Amino acid sequence: MAETKEKAADSAAKQVSAAEQVSAAEQVSAAEQVSAVELDRRRYRKKAQLKSILVSLASSVVVAAVLIYLVINSKGWSEVQKTFFNPEYFAKALPRVAEGLLLNLQVLFFAIIGVAIFASLLAVMRTLRGAIFMPLRIIATAYVDLVRGVPVILTLYLVGFGIPALEITPRLDPAFWGAVAIIICYSAYVAEVLRSGIESVHPSQRIAARALGLNYGQTLRQVVMPQAVRKVTPALMNDFVAMQKDVGLISVLGAVDAIRAAQIINQSTFNYTPYVLAGIFFILMSLPFLWLTEWLNRRARQREQVGGIV
Repeated sequence: MAETKEKAADSAAKQVSAAEQVSAAEQVSAAEQVSAVELDRRRYRKKAQLKSILVSLASSVVVAAVLIYLVINSKGWSEVQKTFFNPEYFAKALPRVAEGLLLNLQVLFFAIIGVAIFASLLAVMRTLRGAIFMPLRIIATAYVDLVRGVPVILTLYLVGFGIPALEITPRLDPAFWGAVAIIICYSAYVAEVLRSGIESVHPSQRIAARALGLNYGQTLRQVVMPQAVRKVTPALMNDFVAMQKDVGLISVLGAVDAIRAAQIINQSTFNYTPYVLAGIFFILMSLPFLWLTEWLNRRARQREQVGGIV
């Protein structure tokens, strides 16, 4: 009898569990269902997007064809082609400019890491509350305001030639000082962007985090910063794209990067094709940042539209 009762209880429990699973599946299915109104909206958006793409493509082709026709049929095109778009010098400059580009990539890699760390510290210093932190706020504010007003190339000269002249450090590669100068410049820009993101987070988020027992550091790291970075991601990516281009300025310190390699070839051949090649390389370097920015913007728009599905 006891075994029969246990089997009956197990059977009943399995039936209840199966019923609960079916009910949960039905709820999930119901939640995933989209109304006819939303389906019509999606179809309309898809058609409108396709139409917009076709019109944009057609207009771009027409404009490009007109510009190419005007340039090719201009009087000085043959001379410009020899000076700036010469295939012979393009092939000769390719290995040396590509080798110099590796130095730009190295400097960019370490500059991104340095800017991310230093700019975050500056942004946090500028948002500290309390009278005791007033000196830190003053220092951070003065640094950001001063550095943002100085041209990047001037900072490169001051850091790349001024600090070594003090003879307080051993002789270092010009690329190192170029990376330091880039970090100094762009930390100010990125810090201001991060500060605006931190201040855009609603105060209730901090209050709720503190009510849950988080201290100031935990609140900043786990609650405030993730939201702040998400809000200002497009602006941050624009700063990093600008930094990627300004990395080419380290050539003024004597570092043989892509720009300097092109300059060396130009001085011996009096042809500007190597500069064009270096420009193409820098455009290719910026494309991943641009695609990432577009992907993040599209993802943010999709996240905002989720609440509008009916």
